[in-house]
Amino acid sequence: MKANGKVLKYGDNVDTDVIIPARYLNSFDAKELASHAMVDIDPTFVERLNPGDIMVASKNFGCGSSREHAPLALKTAGVSCVIAKSFARIFYRNSINIGFPILECAEAVDGIDEGDHVVVDFDSGMIYNLTKNTEYKSQPFPEFLQKMIEVNGLVNYVNSKKGE
Repeated sequence: MKANGKVLKYGDNVDTDVIIPARYLNSFDAKELASHAMVDIDPTFVERLNPGDIMVASKNFGCGSSREHAPLALKTAGVSCVIAKSFARIFYRNSINIGFPILECAEAVDGIDEGDHVVVDFDSGMIYNLTKNTEYKSQPFPEFLQKMIEVNGLVNYVNSKKGE
């Protein structure tokens, strides 16, 4: 399983209130939420994002409230994965629960710039910066997490295991 796209890069402490501002949480429609992703920190985010693009951020990505709308908004907007130096624990868990891949790799964050073309191989944990011809090693996803991402999250994964 791979992600392949251009990079949109952000700094430290991108919180869930920035990822999807509270004023848009009156909708349960994932597409409506996605249309407002990152609007307070980057009003052009949705316009610049192409399906499959990759977000790169520094430390503590997804901090703040525990709203699961944040990873859902990014995933539905078309972000294929987020690479960061670190994630807030609840954002990490919410992302995995909905089948949204996120990776921690400080070296990749330091070496990847806005607009770089990056490929992520989730099976091996390798991150390839095609723009700079560099590569980085992250922790590969265990097989069960790869399966959870493939089937779009924890609920579908558990349902797929029934009867085995």
